[in-house]
Amino acid sequence: MSIEVNNESGFEVDEAEFAALGRFVLDAMRVHPQSELSIIFVDTTVMTDLHVQWMDEPGPTDVLSFPMDELRPGRDGDVTPAGTLGDIVLCPEVAVTQAKAAGHSTTEELLLLTTHGILHLLGYDHAEPEEEKEMFALQRKLLLTFLATR
Repeated sequence: MSIEVNNESGFEVDEAEFAALGRFVLDAMRVHPQSELSIIFVDTTVMTDLHVQWMDEPGPTDVLSFPMDELRPGRDGDVTPAGTLGDIVLCPEVAVTQAKAAGHSTTEELLLLTTHGILHLLGYDHAEPEEEKEMFALQRKLLLTFLATR
């Protein structure tokens, strides 16, 4: 599994921790071990530009996902084909505010957002109530299981 983590935000993050989370989630979702994922941390200026350009919404957001090969989760005993999953772009400055509101650390918020972003790359969405229920339950399960192994 090739997981590239780039921190262009100026905010200190443990890049190895995010690479480990990426590997954990992709393994749990039965994504081919030769697949690629990129995780990028950016500042609010860059995130604002991306948010306007791709979502036509003002201001920075917490996470954006840019799928490449539109891979989907594998099934029991059957992994996805190898490919490029895509890019997850995170904004730590936005995560700081969200973490305070949620009552947990910024790192925990960024780990949650990373898991959320990976699920979006795998085709999950939360536009409809049933989709939201499924995606958020899976993201919670994956993150709690990852944190329990650390």
